[in-house]
Amino acid sequence: MKQDVYQGHDYYNLDDLLSEEHKLIRQAARDWVKRDVSPIIEEAAQKAEFPKSIIKGLSEIGAFGPYIPEEYGGAGLDQISYGIIMQEIERGDSGVRSTASVQSSLVMFPIYAYGTEEQKKKFLPKLASGEMMGSFGLTEPDHGSNPGGMVTNFKDKGDHYLLNGAKLWISNSPFCDVAVVWAKNEEGRIHGLIVERGMDGFSTPETHNKWSLRASATGELIFQDVKVPKENLLTGKSGLGAPLSCLDSARYGIAWGAIGAALDCYDTALRYAKERIQFGKPIASFQLQQKKLAEMITEITKAQLMALRLGQLKNEGKATTAQISMAKRNNVKMAIKIAREARQILGGMGITGDYSIMRHMMNLESVITYEGTHDIHLLITGMDITGIAAFK
Repeated sequence: MKQDVYQGHDYYNLDDLLSEEHKLIRQAARDWVKRDVSPIIEEAAQKAEFPKSIIKGLSEIGAFGPYIPEEYGGAGLDQISYGIIMQEIERGDSGVRSTASVQSSLVMFPIYAYGTEEQKKKFLPKLASGEMMGSFGLTEPDHGSNPGGMVTNFKDKGDHYLLNGAKLWISNSPFCDVAVVWAKNEEGRIHGLIVERGMDGFSTPETHNKWSLRASATGELIFQDVKVPKENLLTGKSGLGAPLSCLDSARYGIAWGAIGAALDCYDTALRYAKERIQFGKPIASFQLQQKKLAEMITEITKAQLMALRLGQLKNEGKATTAQISMAKRNNVKMAIKIAREARQILGGMGITGDYSIMRHMMNLESVITYEGTHDIHLLITGMDITGIAAFK
């Protein structure tokens, strides 16, 4: 089993801008990834299995709702801490980070932000501990980039709501205990409902044959006349802005997480280039390899600066949807380009499971599309700077 010897890369001394608490949080997450993720993740990806054994560890490092107040089971950390944790987890694997992102930003966040006090007390502590796992139902088979066109709906039946419809490409769905589902009421207004495992008519078939995020469980949420108790309605906010605000939080985590995948690919390529001998010397001594490596660390550094500044804005409550979109788009594009260049440096070895690069590359092909495609995020920036929407 190949030892995980990663130590991190900080070309612009950004650690000087982090608190001691931030560094301790990062070290705890990094140590956990090295001990509990790196040794098993290649086999899990090859087998296309989510390693449920890591759920307890994710909770212990604060990956589930790190910014949720302690009174509800969260760690009460700031947004930079959340980003750091996501970066370290995705350095291990994007699919594992997806599990944590969904739990934190797409399940715990809406319950905390829009739920009743009873809902918060009932669900958040168990979600924070990993006793409960959650999923988020927004994307539908015919409505991805246009979530407002959803057809999943619920009707008021007096003492309960009757929910019908289906959601697709849902992380954690095959094993989720609860799902935060977005559906239209009889007036066409979008609301969030908490659907619980065991409710009649609620099923979660798994999606198979994925070439990407193979160590993450993906599936559907299907609702056939599901009776949802009225106390499971998220009453704090309705309309499309409610689920989109959750996506803002998740996209912010992705902007940090993608840096982790890029750092792992860069670290692997740098070590390999120093050790691999061709024509009598390390390939790191050749100009074209140095060009690749120098461009990698440059792009990583730019992404680190963007993520850190975005984290500061998030802490101040000033980060806009458009700013988060820009960071998600830029940093994922950066990461996938670095993964491809790193694979070139390793040559044929780069496609094997002996190294993490090909797995990162395949994972990032999903990350560049989910929670807003690469093109849609570009148009969000375009709309922000011109005031004209190009996609609706």
